[in-house]
Amino acid sequence: MKNLTIKIAIPLSLFISFLSCISLQNESVRETNKIIPEKFDSLSNSTSIVKMNWKNYFNDQNLDSLIDSALVHNQELKITLQEIEIRKNEIQARKGEYLPSIGIGAGVGLEKSGEFTRNGAVEKQLEIKPGKEFPEPLTDIGFGAFANWEVDIWKKLRNAKKSAINRYLASNEGKNFMVTNLIAEIAETYYELMGLDNLLEIINQNIEIQSNALFVAKKQKEAARVTQLAVNRFEAQLLNTQNLQFSTKQRIIELENRLNFLTAKYPSSIIRSSKNFMNEDFESTKTGLTSQLLTNRPDIKQAEFELEAYKLDVKSARARFYPSFGITAEIGFQAFNPTYLIKPESLLYNLAGDLMAPLINRNAIKTAYKNANAQQIEAVINYEQTILNAYLDVVNQLARTKNFKDSFDTKTKEVTILVNSIDISNKLFNFARADYSEVLLTQREALDAKIELIEIKTAHLKAHVNLYRALGGGWR
Repeated sequence: MKNLTIKIAIPLSLFISFLSCISLQNESVRETNKIIPEKFDSLSNSTSIVKMNWKNYFNDQNLDSLIDSALVHNQELKITLQEIEIRKNEIQARKGEYLPSIGIGAGVGLEKSGEFTRNGAVEKQLEIKPGKEFPEPLTDIGFGAFANWEVDIWKKLRNAKKSAINRYLASNEGKNFMVTNLIAEIAETYYELMGLDNLLEIINQNIEIQSNALFVAKKQKEAARVTQLAVNRFEAQLLNTQNLQFSTKQRIIELENRLNFLTAKYPSSIIRSSKNFMNEDFESTKTGLTSQLLTNRPDIKQAEFELEAYKLDVKSARARFYPSFGITAEIGFQAFNPTYLIKPESLLYNLAGDLMAPLINRNAIKTAYKNANAQQIEAVINYEQTILNAYLDVVNQLARTKNFKDSFDTKTKEVTILVNSIDISNKLFNFARADYSEVLLTQREALDAKIELIEIKTAHLKAHVNLYRALGGGWR
C-alpha cells in the first residue's frame, strides 16, 4: 500500500471556528502596579542588609550550625525539593507533546476473505506465480515504523510548555521563600530560647531573694515584730515565683524540641550563647530601595512567574478554538510469507494530514478558556497583594526594630531603679522602718520589670530577624 493523502475535515467547521474565535472577548488583564513608594522611610538608600549572607548577618556560630543542619535535613524542605522535581518533569512532558511521536512495531495475522466480497473476488483472479493461487486462508506479516505529529501552528503546545517552565521557576522561588522563612524561624526560636535562659536565671535569683525575705519574716515573727500574715504573704510570693520557674523550664524544653524538629533531630540539648543575650544586637537596619524588593523577595518572584504561567494558559486555551493540523506517517514491509518481506514489492508507506476544528458541543473548550481567564485575573490580584504585603511587612518590622530598641532602653532604666529599691526596702524592713507589704510590692515590681525587659529584648532581636526576612534575605 502506497498512499499520500491530505484529509480536510468539514471546511464549514473551520469558518465557524474562526468566527467564534473573533467573537470571543479576551478577558485577560494586566497587573496594575509594580509602582510602590520609592522608599520605606526617610533614611532608605540603595544599601540593603539583604546583600549580607545570613552567616554574616547573625554572626553566631551556634545559630549558624543550627541553620546549616536545617538546610540539609529539614523534612519540609526535602518535600519541597521533590515537588520542584515534579515540576521539572512536567516540562519534559509538555515538550514531548509538540514533538513528533515515533515508534516501531511488528505483527502477525491471519486473514480469510469471503468469496462474495471485493477482496475475495480479487483474490480468485490473482496468482503468486503462473498456475499458483494465493493461499487460503491468507497469513499477514508486517513490521515498520510509524509517526504522529500535531503541527503546533497556533503555539498551543509551546505555550503549554512555557507555562510549565514558569511554574517550575515559581516552585523554585517558593523553595527560596521557604528557606528564608525557615532561617527566620530558627533564628527567632534560638533568640527566644536564649531569652528564656536569662529569664530562668532571673527567676532563680528572685527565689533566693524571696527565700531570704521569708527567713527574715519568720525571725521577726518569733520576735513578735510581725504577724503570721506577713510570713504567709512572703511564703505565697515565693511559691508563686517557684511556679513560674517550672513553667519557664517547660517552655525551654518545648523550644529546644522545636529546633530539633526543624533540624530533623530527636530530642537533644541545644547549644547556645545565652550569657551574651542582653548584649546581642545587629549593626544595621538598612533596607535599600523598595524597587529592590521586587527582585529580592522570593514570594514576589514566585507570584510573578505564576502570573506569566496563567497568561500562557489563556493563550493555550484560546488556541483550542482554532483548527488543529496533524500528520501521520508509516513505513514498513508487509507480506503473507516471511520470505517476501525483504522484497521491494512488500514495501508500504503512507502519509496523511488531518485538519480538524471543533464545530458542535464546544462547551468544554469555552469553559476551559473562561477558567483560564479567571485564573489569570486571580493571579494578577495575588501578585499585587503579594507586593503590598511585602512592602507593609518591611515597614512594620522597621518600626518594630526602632520602637523595641527605645522601649528596651527605657525599661532598663526602670529595672535599675527597682533593683535598687529592693535593697532599700529590705534594709528598712529589717529596721522596722517599712511595712512588709512594701517589700513584697517592690520585689514583685522588680521581677515583673525584669521579665518585661527580657521580653522586649527578645522582641527586638526577632524584629531584626524579621526585617532581614521581609527584605528577602537568607535564601541566597
